[in-house]
Amino acid sequence: MSNNQNLSKMTHDFAQQLLEEKSLHEYDYSSGNPALYVGTYGKYNDGNLGGMWVDMTTFSDDEEFFDFCRLLHHDEEDPEFMFQDYENMPYSLYNESANPEEIYDIIEFSKLSADNREVFEAYIDCFGWSKGLEWRDVEYRYMGKWDSEEDYAEHYVDEVYCDEMSELMRRYFDYTAFARDLFMDGYYFENGHVFNN
Repeated sequence: MSNNQNLSKMTHDFAQQLLEEKSLHEYDYSSGNPALYVGTYGKYNDGNLGGMWVDMTTFSDDEEFFDFCRLLHHDEEDPEFMFQDYENMPYSLYNESANPEEIYDIIEFSKLSADNREVFEAYIDCFGWSKGLEWRDVEYRYMGKWDSEEDYAEHYVDEVYCDEMSELMRRYFDYTAFARDLFMDGYYFENGHVFNN
């Protein structure tokens, strides 16, 4: 086999690998999965927005993600990745020039179920983002999903004071006032999700 044939086969094999990897990691807009648009600063500075929307649920760790990014931008010798946009994740997780630790956090968030991602986002809206935040931290404070603060207050009274309150007392109990006090002092309500402090 000649050098030209070897080069042609290598080019064909590389193109095939790139196509397979792209189809594996390509973002489907209807999925609702967390995604990043992966470009490079080099391309951007040259007026080229070339890149790809990448589904973050398709990676097991940050190393696999960056390997794919290097493959995607193989036309640059040492690409400086630029994450130009994001979908379906909290803004506090997004960074245009995210480092491996930040990508790891995004991938861990992406591994959660859609319901748990919603809870995680509500938690961040209440308490903010802190480095190293994990699902178990969120789960520890999570009290469930409720239609209103008053619904949770009624549940709380039933759970905590059920043996102490007669049915008659319950009818006269001011759940609205109790909910107001409860959520002013130690409980948070965000998009139907309740957290304790």
